[in-house]
Amino acid sequence: MSDTVFKLGLIINPFAGIGGALALKGSDGVEIRAKALALGAPKKAADKTGLALAEISELKSKAHIYTAAGEMGEDLVKALGFAYTLIYQPTEMQTEGSDTESAAKAILAQQVDLLLFAGGDGTARNVCHIINNQLPVLGVPAGCKIHSGVYAITPQAAGRVLAQVIQGQIVSLNQAEVMDIDEDLFRQGRVNARQFGEMQVPVELHYIQAVKMGGKESDEMVLSDIAAQVMDIMVEYPEHYFIMGSGSTVDFVMQELGLANTLLGVDLVKNKQLVATDLNAQQLLDYVVNQPVKLVITLIGGQGHILGRGNQQLSPALLRYVGKANILVIATKSKLNSLAGKPLISDSGDLQLDKDLAGLMPVITGYRDQVLYPLADLS
Repeated sequence: MSDTVFKLGLIINPFAGIGGALALKGSDGVEIRAKALALGAPKKAADKTGLALAEISELKSKAHIYTAAGEMGEDLVKALGFAYTLIYQPTEMQTEGSDTESAAKAILAQQVDLLLFAGGDGTARNVCHIINNQLPVLGVPAGCKIHSGVYAITPQAAGRVLAQVIQGQIVSLNQAEVMDIDEDLFRQGRVNARQFGEMQVPVELHYIQAVKMGGKESDEMVLSDIAAQVMDIMVEYPEHYFIMGSGSTVDFVMQELGLANTLLGVDLVKNKQLVATDLNAQQLLDYVVNQPVKLVITLIGGQGHILGRGNQQLSPALLRYVGKANILVIATKSKLNSLAGKPLISDSGDLQLDKDLAGLMPVITGYRDQVLYPLADLS
């Protein structure tokens, strides 16, 4: 290879995000992955990595990929026609975090220019444990939990950043935090996130996500106004099912309704009464098919994601059935201000759906008070 060829490391966690649509709240652990597979959950990490690599398809002659065998990278790069070198072979079909670390160690030895990896916060932790600040990295979001700042906002965005790096358009690097939460506590409705390190990521402010801003909203008066508006809508549409998404803002609405709430899951309400709790993707579809329905969701503070982060139960099929007109986005104006002008983001896993949802989105910010806020078209 010529010295001008970009040396790209690639690691895919094949099981990243496998528990999301089934409301398993994570993919860490042999038992969780086995349960997800037994329930028929598809492995989507390779498809999402493919979306990233598609953005550099015209730059194949300028890049050589160093990757692990099988689903950890080789299968995908071979199918896409990239030149590659195999640097690691996992011993078991069901790969573990230790395989990610071993692959990262082997890639590090190749002195690559950048490591692209696909997964969630657990994968980022594994990569950080080996790489630390020894080379630049870029994450393709494919997991259930994406709190870390090392990930691009969508798989396509990761590819666009990568294309700019390969072409020498991005030269500066930022330190980004690697965050993760305790999945066992997460499944009990508690978020215990902490920093596990930092890694270097190429800078492109439109495409690299911020670290999630945690904590409950402090302005209870504003939240009460938002809750009152949602409850008025419920009274106006008594025949509708209301899908209540995850997050502290939606949780406040449920508290005002006097209903038990799955803080980190998805619940179903009708006539201001709780119908079902902590539903997975298929259960949601089964409940609402052929029924009128509205969806109540909020955004992740500091990032702007409304879909694809912690609410994978809201499948593309469900979202298409609900329709944009029946999506109620709720947020305080201070939460919108925290985006510093960045648009809302949908990373539903369906490119056409994300494009269809793009444009101005009404956001309920108080009682009879809403603002139009842009939802990005990242196609």
